[in-house]
Amino acid sequence: MPFLNRPTPGPWRPLGGRVLAVALMSLVFVLLTGLLDGGVGVVPLRAIDQFRYPLANALPGLLAAWALLAFSRRLVFSFGLVFLFEALIYQVNALKVANLGNPLMPADFLMVDQLTKGGAHLLVGYLPHSPWPYLGLLAGIALIVAMWRLEPPLFARGAYGKRLVGGGIAVLLLGSLLGGAAAWSKVYNARVLWLEPWSPSVTANHSGLFSSLMLFHLQYGHGGHKADPAAAKALIAQSQQALQQRLQATQPMSGERPDIVVVQSESFFDPGIMRGYENNRFTPNLHRLEKHAASGPLHVPTFGGGTIRTEFEVLTGLSLRYFDELQFPYLTLEQKVVPSVVRTLRAHGYATTAIHGNDPAFWNRAAAFRKIGFDRFVSQSAFPKNAPNDGKYMADSAMTDEIMRQLKDSGPPQFLFAISIEAHGPYDVPPANLAARDAIPVPPGIAGRDKVELQTYLYHAEHADAELGRLAKLLAQRDRPTLLLFYGDHLPALTNSFNATGFVDGGDMLSEPGVWLLLDPRNPGPATHESLASWMLPGKLLETAGIRGDPYFALTQVLAPQVAALTRAPGAPQPEMTAEQKVIDQDLASVAMLRLKGKLDALLPPQLAAMGTAAAEQAPAPVGAHGAHP
Repeated sequence: MPFLNRPTPGPWRPLGGRVLAVALMSLVFVLLTGLLDGGVGVVPLRAIDQFRYPLANALPGLLAAWALLAFSRRLVFSFGLVFLFEALIYQVNALKVANLGNPLMPADFLMVDQLTKGGAHLLVGYLPHSPWPYLGLLAGIALIVAMWRLEPPLFARGAYGKRLVGGGIAVLLLGSLLGGAAAWSKVYNARVLWLEPWSPSVTANHSGLFSSLMLFHLQYGHGGHKADPAAAKALIAQSQQALQQRLQATQPMSGERPDIVVVQSESFFDPGIMRGYENNRFTPNLHRLEKHAASGPLHVPTFGGGTIRTEFEVLTGLSLRYFDELQFPYLTLEQKVVPSVVRTLRAHGYATTAIHGNDPAFWNRAAAFRKIGFDRFVSQSAFPKNAPNDGKYMADSAMTDEIMRQLKDSGPPQFLFAISIEAHGPYDVPPANLAARDAIPVPPGIAGRDKVELQTYLYHAEHADAELGRLAKLLAQRDRPTLLLFYGDHLPALTNSFNATGFVDGGDMLSEPGVWLLLDPRNPGPATHESLASWMLPGKLLETAGIRGDPYFALTQVLAPQVAALTRAPGAPQPEMTAEQKVIDQDLASVAMLRLKGKLDALLPPQLAAMGTAAAEQAPAPVGAHGAHP
């Protein structure tokens, strides 16, 4: 019978021996976790001079193993199962580092919920193609099952009370740690461990991955920064004269209000910033249109992924630099009403529509767009059934077609915010035209899989540039005036290629800017060049459209020259700041936090508040909300 195969314990060892066995296994677990981590601060040898580092890194796993031991009574099984789970986390971390250049952060675990909302289709492509990791996982599971069946119990079956108490304490401690109980901050802080808030990579290397996760969770996971109204008022007062001049100088475009089309182009950048591509011909339309438009470098808060970080900044004008708790803003926004350029345009009579050829549930966009103020969201199911894909995702040509379908020749002015997806990674999925992909040259030193991925990305980037040119031409032929804003959300996850070539300016891939372009296709103007951050784009757009009345967006334009380059991806090297920049940066954080909470307008000087009120009263009546596409 099956129960005859279960191990039966022999004479029970003394309690002291069993406690010693648990202690020794715990020590081995700490050392093996440090070995698995490989960080300079937690490798096994560091247990000699700074034991608190490897211990703190292994502590979440220790608590889980102790709890499991109390209920399973099997020592090797309990610690082995937790160690296998740790190995899985470290493998996921290695994938993120390889693709995005940064280790896991607490907010990344929110992605688990996104797997059933379109995320699985996107994320599965980044999994290893080699069978060995999966075979290793299966072997580990088989070993754990064997331990469960064959390992003799360490404790007697009848000691329910003591095991329940011990296991309950371990579960409570682990739950309080994962839940962010403040008491744990006495262990996980910059005085006890190594913490560099601006560099998760350095933090993880010195304190270990699990300690890094706990440090960022406990220190920055609950919105620890508080706004200082006095600092916000001081910055606004200091900028008041420039703000008034800016608002007064903003004149409406001649004739009717323009339709506004914003294209967020997936992973788009000018390859000419890479060494070896200085004289590239991949983006001829971008270069042609820049000669008659406003354009320049665009500093964004993410690299290789995390599109919604840039997207949030562009739609709200708020810098995520000042919101540690909003790593993935659409997943953690608590506000039901979010101030945005969308709401400002609605207040001036615009009908507002978002367009994206993907699942609307992914990144929680459907709910977030309602909070941001969009009237409608045209998502994948609303596109024509024959909308083409190129590679894994919907072609940019289909998005251009949908933009033109949505633009009306009569009625209120329109604001269309279109999000492309063709150039999304991973870049090992064959595109529609393999011959065209394979003909793309690559710089020396890039070969094998890295070469194919770079060629595939550039193939899609050429399509994005072609669609930019086609869209500008179509908009120029319309009877109604139209403004076109085009920008890339972040650089693609081509870490090996970027490391191989480097950048022309000698920069780091986590801080290298992308590109933005703003033009009137019907009436090309003189070229202007300006370095901006993504959260400054809505102010620039409103100013160009002649829509004034929101002092906050005007403030972003006043401060742009001083603080644009401070926006960088998490983990990027921090720029040296002047004393003036440090003061502006600190005060602007208070301004941004008050803006998100809807408390900034009450602090505006009467003159600025009056200018905003007058502009709003002169605007056409807001357009009523429309039903959203599914």
